[in-house]
Amino acid sequence: MNLIEQHFPNLTAQQKEQFAALPELYREWNDKVNVVSRKDIDNLLERHVLHSLGIAKVRQFLPGSDILDVGTGGGFPGIPLAILYPDSQFHLVDSIGKKIRVVNAVAESLGLENVKGEQIRAEQLRNKYDFVVSRAVTRLAKFYPWIKRSFKSQNRHSSLPNGLLYLKGGDLQEELQESNLKKIATHNLSDFFEGEFFDTKKVIYVPAQ
Repeated sequence: MNLIEQHFPNLTAQQKEQFAALPELYREWNDKVNVVSRKDIDNLLERHVLHSLGIAKVRQFLPGSDILDVGTGGGFPGIPLAILYPDSQFHLVDSIGKKIRVVNAVAESLGLENVKGEQIRAEQLRNKYDFVVSRAVTRLAKFYPWIKRSFKSQNRHSSLPNGLLYLKGGDLQEELQESNLKKIATHNLSDFFEGEFFDTKKVIYVPAQ
């Protein structure tokens, strides 16, 4: 927990308890449904929770925001962000039902009333959101068309228009060029977090277009 509190020092007592409960919750569920790789389960707070919270270093969500997490798997980045932003609503979707079962069970165990997990493909969604978040589901050129109609037309966050916040790693120059998307901004997580794991990790911001 020191790792989380070091970078997010203003957590409430409830948020600290919720973050502290995540490793054991996911260890229990991972024995039933493999949502976290075996090698990562012992490093959950760094490689999944803190990694997810990298988005919060780029964009702080206003109360009342609606956030969509596409391809959430076991709940990343949506669950950690929902803990950090209890006054925002998070819709976590995945095409695999057993993963959504884990998402909803974890949210219920933590008392997260701002999380809804649903088995559905992103292309089938009709709701509109302020931001879409996701973690390395596929190449950006393939991913963005799935969610391009998911954004609200009105921007509540004046400093950063509605758009996609995408966690990716590695050398992304070719992938970003391939996407043909405009006004992309790349944020290196190594600017915020220490450790070898974050050396090549990034948050890609793509405004709605």
